Amino acid sequence: MKILVLNAGSSSFKCRCDEITGAPPSDPPAPVWEASADWTGTDPVNTLLQSAPRGIDAVGHRIVHGGAIHDTSMLTPEVLHAIGEASAIAPAHNQRALEVVAMARRFFGDRVPQIGVFDTAFHATLAPAAYVYPGPYRWIEEGIRRYGFHGISHQYAARRAAEEIGGEASSLRIVTCHLGNGSSLAAVRGGKCIDTTMGFTPLEGLMMGTRSGSIDPGVLIYLMRRDGVTADELDRLLNRQSGLLGVSGVSGDMREILAAIEQGNPRARLAFEIYAHRLVREIGAMIAVLGGVDALVFTGGVGENCAPLRKRIAEHFPFVRPRILVVRAAEDWEIARECWRLGAG
Repeated sequence: MKILVLNAGSSSFKCRCDEITGAPPSDPPAPVWEASADWTGTDPVNTLLQSAPRGIDAVGHRIVHGGAIHDTSMLTPEVLHAIGEASAIAPAHNQRALEVVAMARRFFGDRVPQIGVFDTAFHATLAPAAYVYPGPYRWIEEGIRRYGFHGISHQYAARRAAEEIGGEASSLRIVTCHLGNGSSLAAVRGGKCIDTTMGFTPLEGLMMGTRSGSIDPGVLIYLMRRDGVTADELDRLLNRQSGLLGVSGVSGDMREILAAIEQGNPRARLAFEIYAHRLVREIGAMIAVLGGVDALVFTGGVGENCAPLRKRIAEHFPFVRPRILVVRAAEDWEIARECWRLGAG
């Protein structure tokens, strides 16, 4: 199968083409073709599609929020409708993905199947105790629950870690740490996710580049009553003006935070300390849910490249002595593997 992966982010667009003969390897091979662009200026999708290889057998799309869809799926009208329904929860990502699906269909026609690979699918194995919020029970009936995100990355990182560790995969306890501008953890036992830090939206959980992560909801009520802050203002405050950027006043980029610390910036130091503290706390929670841990796996831009952070985390868990592994993120290859799995089936 010649599979073209289209990964539409909120600010960037990446493409990768692989030709898979036989069962795909775990590690990503050199792609047949790859390209990327951002969304500024003219629309990049058609330009990149024009330069993609010919003879594509399937197009795979990363879909951030699948709503009630819990597995890799052909993008039928019904599935596309469900993705649209979930856009209210992840508007910046799902609407963009739907636009790219429509462009790809116009470009390739109906003969080439379009396949959706969902960031939420890996977390579909959560038990109700992990995904039901302790609010009114009607919330769960209305679809207000914890979904989890970054699932494609967590799935790849957990699988690669299990292969590296060896032993009986069904008993391995792994905490995967996807740390980038957006960050989340997953507790993985025997290859299945049993808990994660993100929830109904990608805002829950860890402190991130520009997102606050979990905070006391009473703070939001207080701001609404005191200052008349609107929902849109809260959205902007929590998603774009918080996290590393909000505390440091410098940047949401960990590299710039570390540089500012070297220059003696106290707020940058505080931002790093909060980030590390909350990461340690949440990793501890994942280990508790697993009942122990065999490996801590770091992936994503921060996870792979920030050695001082990994060192800090390792120092906090001498009592469990996990293996510390770094796995280079390969979401696009994992999407290609999922498309192959669905096509082979």
